[in-house]
Amino acid sequence: MSHTAHIRSHRKPRRSASKIAMRAGVAGGVLSTLAVAGASAAANAAESETTQTLELPTLTADLSAQVAKTAQATELAAADYQLQAERDAAAAKAAEQAKKNLAEAKKKAAEEAAKKKAQEEARREAAERATRNAERPSLAAATTSAASTTVSQATGSAAAVVAFVKAQVGDAYVSGGTGPSSWDCSGLVQAAFKQVGIDLPRVSQSQSTAGTQVSLSNLQPGDILYWGGAGSAYHVAVYVGDGMFVGAQNPSTGVVERPLSYDPPSGAVRVL
Repeated sequence: MSHTAHIRSHRKPRRSASKIAMRAGVAGGVLSTLAVAGASAAANAAESETTQTLELPTLTADLSAQVAKTAQATELAAADYQLQAERDAAAAKAAEQAKKNLAEAKKKAAEEAAKKKAQEEARREAAERATRNAERPSLAAATTSAASTTVSQATGSAAAVVAFVKAQVGDAYVSGGTGPSSWDCSGLVQAAFKQVGIDLPRVSQSQSTAGTQVSLSNLQPGDILYWGGAGSAYHVAVYVGDGMFVGAQNPSTGVVERPLSYDPPSGAVRVL
């Protein structure tokens, strides 16, 4: 026995080939697994990138379609708003035109009514004048005869009445006028008789029945002449003698002195 046999050897034990091969296989398997995992991760990453790359155009197209749809809706809404605004403007214009047409129609109707009224009044006056002339066909001759038989010179109160009305010749005619420089027909007659203390009614209708009815062939200065019916006379004047009368005729002539033939009266009353 060797004298060194009891001493442990400092040399590393020898590994068996089978163990070495096993370890190499394990290491190779791990490396293979890692390689496969890395390849798989790379493939997944590439696939994800490919998927994202493929899906991006699709999302962009959808977004463009939505934007186009929104723009179209906005355009349609704007067109509807404009159309409504145009309709409102047209309605307002039509209403204004209708209002204008109504005002013009009313104005035209008023003018037509006024014209018709004037024509009716003119026809009525013409009819009244024709009636008076028909009732007195020989009135001109009668008044001429009356002038030759009546007293030409007024005396007393009649003279004062005659003097007063003659003094007003040339004054203006004003409806409702009672002097001192403008008169209507009954206002002048009333003022003339007031000079001699006689208070006559104010209007022609009443003055035509204020005294005794006398014939036109028997007139005396100071008699009141009237036109129209007794109690419904529309005009009065004062007979001043010699076939003449003084009266406030109308706005065109004012107070005038005229012959009886100028406008033959319907009748006369005597107050004095």
